[in-house]
Amino acid sequence: MPLPEREIAERPHGYGGPNLSPVGLELLPHELTPGVWALMANLAPKDNNGVVTGRAATLVIDAGITPDVSARIRTAAAALTDRPLRYLVNTTYHGDHTFGNAAFPDDVVIVSSTVNKANMADLAYEKQTRSANMYGDAALLDQVTEWRKPDLTFTSYAEIDLGGRTVELHHFGPGNGPGDTIVHVPDARTAWTGNFLCHAGIAPMLLQGGPSPYVTSLRKMRETLPHLETIVPGHGPMGSGPAAVADLITYLERLDDEVRQSVQAGRTLEETYASCTDPWAGHLDPSLSAALPEAARHAMLALCRDLHRLNVLATYRLYRHP
Repeated sequence: MPLPEREIAERPHGYGGPNLSPVGLELLPHELTPGVWALMANLAPKDNNGVVTGRAATLVIDAGITPDVSARIRTAAAALTDRPLRYLVNTTYHGDHTFGNAAFPDDVVIVSSTVNKANMADLAYEKQTRSANMYGDAALLDQVTEWRKPDLTFTSYAEIDLGGRTVELHHFGPGNGPGDTIVHVPDARTAWTGNFLCHAGIAPMLLQGGPSPYVTSLRKMRETLPHLETIVPGHGPMGSGPAAVADLITYLERLDDEVRQSVQAGRTLEETYASCTDPWAGHLDPSLSAALPEAARHAMLALCRDLHRLNVLATYRLYRHP
């Protein structure tokens, strides 16, 4: 089954989607082990980031959606460590993770998968796509006039030595997008997973792929990182890596099976929405609810319902084009 060359532009009726506007965003440092911090957004599902340092250098994970956010990330990193900032890793090509690239100093080496770099080809289209999730603040994207691409790319695996600490970069295959990059810090048993994997119980987004290839990538991740404990996703709370992988595989396999059967039965898209199991029809998974502030739970449930319908739509289009 061929994957889409671009992110699916179609959205279900009434779809809201994640609020990516940086208005109100604060990045709160959470130390996972000495020299390794998650920068967690105060308002889910705005973007999270990370800072990893060794004896010789510092690495930052993702660049923010505007130059202003990029500056905040760099300020946060400088407050945490005096080791020089040398590397920036993009977990995906999406603008909320990469529009801030150009604001990083020229001597900071930007690293990502070869596939991510290949998808950074049309800034105007990417700004238009992300503006739909800016919730009235799309004018902030006017700050973005250059889309700086990665300086260094890899196909499936790379290592960065920060001096006494090695950071592993993995591309396991397509997931949310075609080039998802996982940033794994072995001694912290932690991985930054971008849009590829969120806390168990959060719906994924099938923007440029399909359930079956995604499951293959997740299985490869599980086999490759057997000692992984914690994930820092691009959006939402931190969580257990093994639980998140298992939960997402279960969801995607069921989604693929139910949509395929619906298409084979000749059902319409609306009939397919109704026939597919919706894990968010009632409430959030209890473990996810416990990881979220009470004030954020209702919005997260509404978002997951939206994302589930998007996933049904995307899978339906893979099996049955309009």
